[in-house]
Formats: sequence, structure tokens, C-alpha cells
Amino acid sequence: MFLKKSLLFSLILFFIIALSSFKSSEAAVLHPYHVGSVEFNYNSKTKTYEISGKFFLDDLENGLKEKYGIAVHFNDEKYKKQINELLSKYCSEYLKLKSDNNALRINYIGFEEDNESVNIFLESEVTTPPKKVETAVSFLYNLYDDQMNIIHIIVNGKRQSERLNYPNRYLYKNF
Repeated sequence: MFLKKSLLFSLILFFIIALSSFKSSEAAVLHPYHVGSVEFNYNSKTKTYEISGKFFLDDLENGLKEKYGIAVHFNDEKYKKQINELLSKYCSEYLKLKSDNNALRINYIGFEEDNESVNIFLESEVTTPPKKVETAVSFLYNLYDDQMNIIHIIVNGKRQSERLNYPNRYLYKNF
């Protein structure tokens, strides 16, 4: 009797472990890492920073849900207005920019879906050509403690890039 119970328990435990590892490996196949990118490109004609970010669609949906308690779906047109409102608030909290020690106002422009990712578009207020650029980017830090954001800063055609790993959010570059 003890042997039968022990064997039954072992079989149940095996199936639980097998099912949980299947779910984990299935999620890992989707994308096993949490990474995004943000580019700050100073446009000397408009004297603004054109800012674009790219993040995995499911990560961004989960980050917005975690932050605001509202489930939205990028692939569903009925959520577009709500997504724009939430992304505008999210960007204002998790993305900051200083040019020559002056904090710049950043305007949210919109988003665009690109297969399994989302592109976010923003623009800074007008500013003079910078000598020093400071950014604070913490997209999806509210959700993942392994989030990595690749930051690109471009001024007068000169690109400087760096990877920020959670919890580091600050980047300073001189031009």
C-alpha cells in the first residue's frame, strides 16, 4: 500500500514539474529576455529631440496593466484611445531628458505596432544644440527586475549608445 501511494505521489509530482517546465519553456520561446530601446535624436533643423522607443508588445501591455490596473490589448482597435492615454502618462513618468542641465518637456506623439513590438514616438520642446545630454529611462522597471534598455543619443550625427540594466536608469553623455 505504501509503495502504491509513493509511486502515485511520484507520478503526480513528475507531471506537475513537467507541466510547469513546459509553460516556462513555452514563455521563454516567445522571448527569454526583457529588453527595449530608446533613441534620442537631436534634430538641428527643428531644434528638438525626436525620441522613439521600441518594446515587446506583451511586456508593454503587462507593464501598463501593472502600473494602472487596466488591461489593454495593442492588437485590438477598441483600446487605441485608452492605450494612447496610458502611454502618455507612462512615458511622462518613466522617461526624462535634460539638455545642458535644463529639464525638457517631452510630448507624447503616438505609437505604432510592429509585429510583436510597439514603437513609441515622442518629441522634446525646442532647445539649443546640446553639449551635455542626460536621460533617465526606466521603462518596464515597474514590472521586470531583469529589464535592459539600450539607449542611443545622437547629436549632429554622432551616436553614443549604452545599455542600462535594472535598476540603473541614468545616462550622461557629452558632445
